[in-house]
Amino acid sequence: MWGVDSAAKVTETLLTCVRTQYGFPQFWGRYVTTVPNVSDGLTKEEIAFIRGRGIKIAPIYNAFREATQYEKGRTAARNAIFHARRLGIPKNKVIFANIEDEFQVDAAWIQAWVDTFYPSGYRPGIYANPTKGEFGAAYCEAVKNDERIAQQTIIWSSYPRPGATPAAKAPTYRPNVPNCRANVWMWQYGRDADRCAIDTNVANRKISDYLY
Repeated sequence: MWGVDSAAKVTETLLTCVRTQYGFPQFWGRYVTTVPNVSDGLTKEEIAFIRGRGIKIAPIYNAFREATQYEKGRTAARNAIFHARRLGIPKNKVIFANIEDEFQVDAAWIQAWVDTFYPSGYRPGIYANPTKGEFGAAYCEAVKNDERIAQQTIIWSSYPRPGATPAAKAPTYRPNVPNCRANVWMWQYGRDADRCAIDTNVANRKISDYLY
């Protein structure tokens, strides 16, 4: 599957840009909250617009700047679940925590993210770089402590980054993965495309049922 993600709201103008310059996306990653100077938050109207064009949504939660401590992980997960419910996203869909390369990350935060999602009915997802920064080691430590983390979590890998391409020229699916068991089902291979305000992605078809 080929798709895109954007910090900006999906409008007819942005969709037309993507469609004409890169191809028709099968899914679109969007943030569930507004973070000033970072991301426009999803609305029910935007969800209707995206899904009305036959495009699935990959919801992302990004209202945090580090991923350390169990209590902070639980708070982040509760907030993400609250926004998913507020937007009418149904159960059994994945919500991704947005962990950037430079973030501090520990196993306790990841454990809390998964623990809190488990009874909610949503699937815990994490967007992160498995081989650069602190995420890979923290994730594998969490998996060593609790096998359920590997079973439940869907990883959206942000590395390597060969560069944005049209759908027809997307690379073969080879994302970097953690050095332990992981469901790496999405890969953001191109950041900051030069012709539209998007990033480009490919995904394993296994994730299709978990996208909204």
